[in-house]
Amino acid sequence: MPVTVAHIVSDVMTTPAVAVGCDAPFKEIVRVMDERHVSAVPVVSGEGRVVGVVSEADLLPKEEFRDRGPTRSERMRLRSDLAKAEGMTAEEVMSAPAVTVRPDDTLARAARLMAVHHVKRLPVVDAEDGLRGIVSRGDLLRVFLRSDEDIEEEVRRTVVSYLFPTHAHAIHVSVRDGVVRLRGPVHDTSLIWVAERLVNGLEGVVGVESQLSGEGSGPHGPASEP
Repeated sequence: MPVTVAHIVSDVMTTPAVAVGCDAPFKEIVRVMDERHVSAVPVVSGEGRVVGVVSEADLLPKEEFRDRGPTRSERMRLRSDLAKAEGMTAEEVMSAPAVTVRPDDTLARAARLMAVHHVKRLPVVDAEDGLRGIVSRGDLLRVFLRSDEDIEEEVRRTVVSYLFPTHAHAIHVSVRDGVVRLRGPVHDTSLIWVAERLVNGLEGVVGVESQLSGEGSGPHGPASEP
């Protein structure tokens, strides 16, 4: 069966990635983030391994507590933020360990990690945790810029022609704004859900509307006897 490979992180990641060293001063971190228009930067050790990430959220406690002391309740609840408010280098304010992905991870995995850890960017690392690039939320959404024509051609080539070779000519495929519509008769209705799932997994597909049915059937079931 033809395998439809989902986009992987290396297809969309940004390279080279900007990073700071563990001893980077606070103001240098802010300057780098401002100049590169990013909300977070990886922190790398002397050996080049990613050891953490500094985000805007890691830097803000210094401003929050700059002109006032924390209350007793804040000292109990915000120990991590208070420590970062006193930090002066990347190592002292970074979030560690860093949440990372590999270049060959799927975009779905990267998206799940971002959602679970509430982050907007992930360092991309190799097997030795060396920095290879950065993937952002915007990078993950780039797959949806794929044209409807490209999607339609792939649906026909990798799904319809394989699953329904004898009926491929009778199956109508159309794509509009990333939504794939399938209509027509098939010889094996047990393959309909397989087709729907495969199509839904193609790059750039927003949704699937299926009206596939068994031979002699309408889209909602077998035809009635006269």
